[in-house]
Amino acid sequence: MNWKGVFPAVTTKFHQDGSLDMDMFFKNLDAQLEAGVHGIILGGTLGESSVLSQDEKIKLTTDTVKYINGRVPVILNIAEGATRDAIFWANKAKEMGAAALMILPPMRYAADHREVVQYFKDVANSTDLPIMIYNNPIDYKTLVTLSMFEELAECDNIQAIKESTRDISNVTRMRNKFGDRYKLLCGVDTLAMEELLMSADGWVAGLVCAFPKETVAVYNLVKAGKYEEALLIYRWFLPLLELDIHPKLVQYIKLAEQMVGIGTEWVRAPRLTLVGEERVKVENIIKRGLEHRPNL
Repeated sequence: MNWKGVFPAVTTKFHQDGSLDMDMFFKNLDAQLEAGVHGIILGGTLGESSVLSQDEKIKLTTDTVKYINGRVPVILNIAEGATRDAIFWANKAKEMGAAALMILPPMRYAADHREVVQYFKDVANSTDLPIMIYNNPIDYKTLVTLSMFEELAECDNIQAIKESTRDISNVTRMRNKFGDRYKLLCGVDTLAMEELLMSADGWVAGLVCAFPKETVAVYNLVKAGKYEEALLIYRWFLPLLELDIHPKLVQYIKLAEQMVGIGTEWVRAPRLTLVGEERVKVENIIKRGLEHRPNL
């Protein structure tokens, strides 16, 4: 598993009646692949995993693996409250042809240091799939600490970290502690260029769902040392990237996908589509972005 590059955390597309819209989902995948992304992540926050049935998760994964057909790795996110459920999905992911896993700490329970480490070890030891740990204490209330990662280093298949602490210096902290033992991928759109400059290996991106070419361009330019060119795009991009750090990021990003023609805004309850002043505000941000979209 090559944990380098841009990995879209893709949204799950629905029809207005709430059923899966696989045609629109594949249309978006085509746009991602054409832009040159390096992997696809299913079942994350943007994928509305918490409102998908088990059968729908299986269909989404198997159909995606079949459609991608080895062009890039397909990564399944695991966000479970019970260790046995996380192990079930780790094994199911392998069966369905996923190339790797992204795993959150235990959900709905504030696990302590020993419990978090044991949870990750139990899942890692149940599979030979490569694993990226999703470290997001802001949204999910559990910080995976350096001392935890020190214990987890004995699991060879725990290879990467989605760095979403919102602390840029944590990239340097991890490098100082572990060198290249873990691949580091920025998981916060508004800090992506900064963390890439601080040696992050990749970007687990959100606004890439609507703007894949621009996202890949920023990554490629930074890695090529063309910082001024990357900065021009990134400055244009920032108002759009800020849609990723709001509690309604799913609705905001899906509206952007709809406005650029590679998605729909339909979400599943309890989420509701945007209305009123909030909708107008977000639409205006997206419209301004489209009006000044850079010529790549």
